[in-house]
Amino acid sequence: MMKPRIFFIFIIFILAAIAQAHAGAALLLEEPFGKFGYLNPTGHAAVYLTRICAATPTQLRPCAPGEAGAVISRYHRIAGYDWIAIPLVPYLYAVDDIQNIPQKTDSETVKSLRDAYRRSHLLELAPNDAAGQMPQGDWVQLVGASYNRKIYGFEIETSEQQDAALMDAFNRQRNKSHFNLLFNNCANFAGGVLNRYYPGSVRRNYIADAGLMSPKQVAKSLVSYSKRHPQLELTRFVIPQVAGSIPRSDSIDGVIESVIKTKKVSLPLAALHPFIAGGLAVAYLTEGRFNPKRDATVFDIEQAVQPQEPNGSQRPELPRSDASPGMPAARTPVSVRQAELE
Repeated sequence: MMKPRIFFIFIIFILAAIAQAHAGAALLLEEPFGKFGYLNPTGHAAVYLTRICAATPTQLRPCAPGEAGAVISRYHRIAGYDWIAIPLVPYLYAVDDIQNIPQKTDSETVKSLRDAYRRSHLLELAPNDAAGQMPQGDWVQLVGASYNRKIYGFEIETSEQQDAALMDAFNRQRNKSHFNLLFNNCANFAGGVLNRYYPGSVRRNYIADAGLMSPKQVAKSLVSYSKRHPQLELTRFVIPQVAGSIPRSDSIDGVIESVIKTKKVSLPLAALHPFIAGGLAVAYLTEGRFNPKRDATVFDIEQAVQPQEPNGSQRPELPRSDASPGMPAARTPVSVRQAELE
């Protein structure tokens, strides 16, 4: 019979191992939208850190029990900073409490939600305009991302030591913007974060993306790396765009893929330079194809958050009758069900 002391040490060891295994970093591959999305259909890339939270938008800290982590990404023209970290729920829905997430929405509601969150949390990054009202600018990308676009996630396992090293590096380095659309964009940043965890996990594609880093290439590279390193236990999920009157986001393209799919460019190119057009087509077919929808399961924000009750205890876990067979409740911070993707 196992001695009580040894038994308790064994239980503590198992619980610690489980806690360490159920945290990770997830690449968020976000569909393009609006006029800029039409001109640049490569979308946006961010990284969701399940065990790292935002002490401020520019300072990282370990998450406390019950916290859902933070999303970190590189932005352009936001108070001169290179990267910003936002808690998961506000990043997706521009609210602090999941009970306030609207089931359907419109542009005016989203504007109101974003402004309310800005006034409460982001005045240093986006102060009022001269009239005391909500300012224009790219700060709107920080909150309510799911109102404008569908988001695909690719989560890998990380250790507490890896997370601590990342926090230390980002908290010590100078956070000053050096954004460049071609060579220092959001995809370069996301790839850099993932390479800090697993060096070589994200690489450029000099054929399909002409040596540039695109969000889709980050995802494709990470998936390819995980196949060679199954210990990463990569899982895929999708965060649907919130229903409503806001136009739906568009599919994500790589660099060469966007040229081929844009008829105003590809047709004249094929007529004037058929060999170049043919080469681009071959590059896309051989190196550029990647379907982010494959094997994706639906992210459930309620399971990710598990808010604390006033007495400090967690709310009971929601029923999981729709969970995918073989997917344990504690495997990831999301409950999952098979996505009904178009």
